Amino acid sequence: MQTQTVLFIILAVIVALILVLVQYYHRQKTKGKTIMVLSFLRFISIFGVLLLLINPKFIQNQYQIEKANLVLLVDNSSSVKSESNIINKTLEELGSSKELKSKFNISAYSFGESFRAKDSLTFLEKNTNITKALRTTEDIYGRTTTVGVLLTDGNQTIGRDYENIKLKKELRVFPICIGDTTVYEDVRVEQINTNPYSFLNNKFPVEAVINYDGNSNINKTVSVFVDGKKEYQEKLYFSEKENSKIIQTNVTAKSIGVKSITISVETLKNEKNEFNNKKSAYIEVIDETTKIGLVSSILHPDIGALKKSIEVNEQRQVFIISPNTDKSSLENIDVFILYQPNSSFTQVYDFISKKKVHTLTISGTKTDWRFLNSVQRHIAIKNGYPTQDVLPKLNSSFSKFDVSEFSVNDYPPLETNAGPITFHEKMESILKMTIKGVDIDNPLLIVSGETARKDAYWFGENIWKWRVQEYRNSKDFKNFDDFIAKIMVYLTSYKNKNRLNVDYKSVYQGSNNAKITATYFDESFTFDSNAKIMATIINKETGVKKEVPMLLVSNFFELDISNLTPGKYSFNISVLDKSYSKSGFFSITDFDVEKQFLSANTKKLERLASKTNGRLFFSNKTTELKKQLVEDNALLPVQKKTENIVPLVDFRILLGIIALALTIEWFLRKYYGLI
Repeated sequence: MQTQTVLFIILAVIVALILVLVQYYHRQKTKGKTIMVLSFLRFISIFGVLLLLINPKFIQNQYQIEKANLVLLVDNSSSVKSESNIINKTLEELGSSKELKSKFNISAYSFGESFRAKDSLTFLEKNTNITKALRTTEDIYGRTTTVGVLLTDGNQTIGRDYENIKLKKELRVFPICIGDTTVYEDVRVEQINTNPYSFLNNKFPVEAVINYDGNSNINKTVSVFVDGKKEYQEKLYFSEKENSKIIQTNVTAKSIGVKSITISVETLKNEKNEFNNKKSAYIEVIDETTKIGLVSSILHPDIGALKKSIEVNEQRQVFIISPNTDKSSLENIDVFILYQPNSSFTQVYDFISKKKVHTLTISGTKTDWRFLNSVQRHIAIKNGYPTQDVLPKLNSSFSKFDVSEFSVNDYPPLETNAGPITFHEKMESILKMTIKGVDIDNPLLIVSGETARKDAYWFGENIWKWRVQEYRNSKDFKNFDDFIAKIMVYLTSYKNKNRLNVDYKSVYQGSNNAKITATYFDESFTFDSNAKIMATIINKETGVKKEVPMLLVSNFFELDISNLTPGKYSFNISVLDKSYSKSGFFSITDFDVEKQFLSANTKKLERLASKTNGRLFFSNKTTELKKQLVEDNALLPVQKKTENIVPLVDFRILLGIIALALTIEWFLRKYYGLI
């Protein structure tokens, strides 16, 4: 307690005594025990009030011993399954050590593609994400001193490269290398690059990276097969220094459908791992190109962003057209994107009206609203409103196509000067407007489609910023590009809207993360979360049929097919007690990325240990690791002092004493006739 506070308390005692003496001994002539009791009660009440005002406090120290954390991170992927006995023995040795228990708080986690508390190890996970394991450990244990003992072969298959991440200084990593550390001579197909789509009779590029580990001089032939037929081959020279080569070729798409592209490199003599000498990719050959005319009379970044986004799918071509272009150049356009239309668009709108072509109208600050109101029948937009920033809000009950996976998180606002909108026909909004956090009635993006002609309206410019923000969020454009693609698919489709929609891939590279999703809408086209959707999966090679229900996940249904064996399958998705169903075909390839690695990656693990002030150990050196951890003075338990500032007297107790003293004093004065 501070000296100043003590002086205030002494002063409060003096003031309380003076006031009591003045009231009961100077003014009051009566003497005796009664006056002494009353004086004491008055002193208590006055001193208590002054003590409340002073509010004296003192410091209370608490001491505790804080141990460092010892976190055992165990690789649970299939690549270390052959070493399961060694891993379990190492865990038992570390986890049961009395010396380590006395010095550390020990916990254990397993990781593969996911990260979870270790209960039992299966060694069945088909991917390894070491970065996620380290990052999650860092998040859990924060700024407390932590030792991460990483039991792994060091081969990562997904996620950011763990060698390049920066960890907090409180986390030290001591890897225990699991598996064969011998470096074998090996030649492998490292990567295949090709487009997902190609047009019939067009040439599509195929690129492959071939790597060699060894110190010999060799020549090996690399072959390219399409659906089992050899289309190209090339002889490559490798040496210790020239250990990576790239082959490139163009292959003609001769027939429609999903084509298997296999790159194969000749094996070495006595090569131990021949699994990685082949690698496959898939391309879908289509025979139809959608031609999209983007009509604009102004220059704007939105035009380039839309063109890039749409042409991600090579099935679509975007032509930038002037409103005054010759009508003959409009004949082959399947869909028009009308960017900020004005009176110069009259000829284009006449053509659209005559041919009943689908449209997407994007308006902005340079849109002629009077003209737009006069050339379309769906809506009427009031003009004369100021330009304002509007944020998007996804309409989760949108029914015309599935937008459940589209996210507008952190998307910047668009600019618009559109006023209130009156609807002349039934429209449905995909995105709604939010201004300064308040939802307003105006839609941001709407579509029609009750007739043979489909139209969409987007009330905002600077769409290019959304695509840029998407790259900032996820390091790719997929979320935004997929959304634009779905709008294009809707506008280019001549079918009526469906109540049951199914989304799947034609080919899954291995069964890992293979899923089929579906959405079902009721008669009012509101998502029906109570629907019961069944999936029938048939293996086309064995004829085995399997019926399973699809599970509700948020606002869509999902079927996990990751447990299926590689092969070709047909499926049927149906709604129970309804007449709605969808069928399709898909293939699962026999691909296990964990089989690509033959040896443990000791070099990367050693660099990781060095960066985090740790040290690399091998599985037969567990005793040495325990000794270093026990003897490391930087990891000793730390005594921590916590200072708590607490009041000398609880104000609630003090108020109670004051109230009690005043009450007793009043009753005594009343009883003895002093009031």
